[in-house]
Amino acid sequence: MAKKRPQTKAKRPQLSDAEIPVVGAREPCPCGSGRRYKACHGRAAQHAVTELVQRPFDGLPGECDWVALRELVPAATVELTLKGGLPEGVPSVTLATVLPMAWPALRRDDGSVLLGLQNDTASGDISRDLADTLQRALAADPGTPVQSRRAPADGPRLQELLDAEGAFEPVVHPGFEFWVPDAENATPEVTASLERANAAAIPTVRLTGVDAAYWCETPDKNHLRWVMPHPEEQLLDALARLHAAGRSNLGEGTRLVGSFRAHGLTVPVWDLPSGVSAEDIEKPAAEFAERLSGALATDAPLTPDERRARGGLTNRQVTLS
Repeated sequence: MAKKRPQTKAKRPQLSDAEIPVVGAREPCPCGSGRRYKACHGRAAQHAVTELVQRPFDGLPGECDWVALRELVPAATVELTLKGGLPEGVPSVTLATVLPMAWPALRRDDGSVLLGLQNDTASGDISRDLADTLQRALAADPGTPVQSRRAPADGPRLQELLDAEGAFEPVVHPGFEFWVPDAENATPEVTASLERANAAAIPTVRLTGVDAAYWCETPDKNHLRWVMPHPEEQLLDALARLHAAGRSNLGEGTRLVGSFRAHGLTVPVWDLPSGVSAEDIEKPAAEFAERLSGALATDAPLTPDERRARGGLTNRQVTLS
């Protein structure tokens, strides 16, 4: 029996990872491996899109306020400063906690842009998703909303689009009237959305004497929620030292009750009596900031009482993101 002659295969051109196009999950991978795309380069592409970024706002001015506006504050706006200035025909770019009908962004009739912050995102990097939405809003026709989509895995992040030296100064609003410059001529859909949003908004005030601390009013009691930039373990140790010493409150009738975790930062939370206003808590918050600064500078091992206090604080943590 005659031997079969070995067949030679033409070599496929070698493509770099960046040159391999995206195809259907069940199609052959364009790299020529013979495997389906989802089991080859599609796996890395999907991982790049879904990998969670723990601190998506790290490196932006006002990181703590970004977290607060994303998770805690109902109605607020911030004027954003873009690198290189505003494009022609765009008089302003404004970050908003929420937009009508949960639009990711809106290009108004006058060309200005509203960028919504409290929206579901398709990837694990909120910064990249928001940057993609912002770029599309800047190019959208005036008078049109921007729909959601999955941002390209290699697209820019907010840190690449916003001026790192620009101010980040949130303005907290009692309601969502900032949505429409002329409420009388708003569409019925926007009007209905505005009414629903206003009905659900919790009265909130940003303190002026300390950074990223927000007072809010609820039917039974008020709260102070304070987003802090310190590493979590160091902050919990410091809070435990103050708690064990009876110095973690903000005045009579107030109590440090626990904390949130949100986007890589820790948010201590205090219960306040219902009669305590945001103005009332300004001075106690500033005094607490001084006590916390001293506790953060201490590196001595925790005492037994402090360890118990830390355990209690840790058990009362709630992760928001």
